[in-house]
Amino acid sequence: MLKILLLPFSFIYGLVLRFRHLLFDTGMLPSKSFDIPTISVGNLSLGGTGKTPHTEYLTRLLKKNYRVAIVSRGYMRKSKGYVLAGKDSTFQDIGDEPMQYQRKFGEQIYVAVDKNRCRAVKKLQEMETPPEAIILDDAMQHRFIKPGLSILLTDYRRLYTDDYLVPAGKLRDLKYRAKKADIIVVTKTDKVLSPIVKRILLDKIKPQPGQNVYFSYQTYQHPVRFPSFEETRFERKYSAIILFTGIANPYPLKDYLRYRCRELITIDFPDHHSYTEQDILQIKKTWDEYFSHKKIIVTTEKDAMRLINSPYLRLLKDLPVVYVPIKVKFHGEDAQKFNHQILSYVRENQRNRPVHSNKNIR
Repeated sequence: MLKILLLPFSFIYGLVLRFRHLLFDTGMLPSKSFDIPTISVGNLSLGGTGKTPHTEYLTRLLKKNYRVAIVSRGYMRKSKGYVLAGKDSTFQDIGDEPMQYQRKFGEQIYVAVDKNRCRAVKKLQEMETPPEAIILDDAMQHRFIKPGLSILLTDYRRLYTDDYLVPAGKLRDLKYRAKKADIIVVTKTDKVLSPIVKRILLDKIKPQPGQNVYFSYQTYQHPVRFPSFEETRFERKYSAIILFTGIANPYPLKDYLRYRCRELITIDFPDHHSYTEQDILQIKKTWDEYFSHKKIIVTTEKDAMRLINSPYLRLLKDLPVVYVPIKVKFHGEDAQKFNHQILSYVRENQRNRPVHSNKNIR
C-alpha cells in the first residue's frame, strides 16, 4: 500500500531525471571524453550492488601492466575539491571507499577524489607520470564524463528491472539508462548458479545487441583484526557473532556468518554511517549483555575504514573485533570473457603507450 502511495512522487522524480538526461543528450550540458581508457563502474540503485569489490577486481586486473587511477567523489568526506590520496589519508580526507582502495593498493595506483571528476581526470593527466587507465567509481549518473567503457552492476536479489524509482523503490535513475552500458554484471549471485536461473535473469534484463551480461558472486576472505588490536583467532563456530554494519545491503555477509554461529546478533546503521561514541557504546553494551565466552564482534571492511582513525574505537580495544574483506569472482567462463573484454578495451585505446610492468608508481 505504501509503495502505491509513493508512486506519484516517483513519477515526478522520473520527470526530473528525464529532463536532466535530455540536457546531456542534446548537448545543452557538456559530456567530455578523454584520450585515455576510462572505465565507469556504477548502478541504477541507491547502493549495495558491490561497486567497491568490483572496482578492486578491475584494479587487480589492470595494475600489473598499466598505471591505474581510481577517481571517486569521496562521499561523506570533510575535505573539499581535488584530493590525491596518500598513505596518511583518512576517511575524513577522502571517504571510506577511496580509503579502502588506498590502504589495499598503496603506491601501486593513484586514488583521487573530487566532486568534479572532469577536473580530477585532468589533474591526473597533468602528473609527471600520468595514469594509463582510469576507473570511475560510482559514475553511472555522472554524465559530465563520457566513459570509454561503462559497467552497470545490478543485485541478483533486486534486479533494476524489478525495482521502482525512489521513494517507491530503490532506483535513483531510469531503467532505460541500462541500455547505455557496455557491460551488465549481475552481482551477489549464489555460488552455484544454474543455467536455468541464468536464462531467467537474461530474459528479465533483455540485453541490447553487443551488450554483454556477466554473473559474479562474493567470496569472504580471512577476517582481519583492527590495527593495534590484539591478534584474534577466528573460530569455525561461535555461540554468538555480533555484526554491526553501515552499508546498503549487508544480507550476503549475514548469510555467510549465520553458518558460523548459533546466534547472529545484528546492529544495522545507515549506509556510509559515521560512527559516534554512542554507537560504539551500543556495540559494547550488546557484547556485555550476551553471556558467552565464545563470541566475537564482526564488521565490514568499509565500516572499518570509518573506524580506524576514530577516537572512539579505543572503547572496543580489549574485545575481539575483526572485519571481513570481500572479493568477487565470476561464474564459469565469465571470468575469462570479462577479463578479455576489459584488457582488450584498455590495450586498444592506449594510443601507442608502451605497456610496462607496474610495481610502484610513486
